[in-house]
Amino acid sequence: MDERQALVSFGALSQETRLQIVRMLVIAGPGGMPAGAIAETAHVSPSNVSFHLKELERSGLISQQRESRSIIYSANFEALGGLIRFLMEDCCGGHPEICAPAAAVAACCAPTVEAKCQ
Repeated sequence: MDERQALVSFGALSQETRLQIVRMLVIAGPGGMPAGAIAETAHVSPSNVSFHLKELERSGLISQQRESRSIIYSANFEALGGLIRFLMEDCCGGHPEICAPAAAVAACCAPTVEAKCQ
């Protein structure tokens, strides 16, 4: 991830409702959630959640998929992982033990290792 994309991602996450939505979608996993359920869970109107989902999708942190009459939104785990890697890539200064706890958390978030997190 380059700096420009990181800034777009952080900008999208810098709003309370959008951060809440991303966290909700991370918990939901790869199956995602329909827009109506996101609005209900976030306690916002459908038009409000639509605005926030559009911003998150524009940033690349979430994606949508149509299933019948519903639009299902899911977290883009690759983009979220890229954002974490962007933050951590220069942190260690030659001392990997500094970043080890954060790296373990980031590895836990990968969809292929969900069992390790529980």
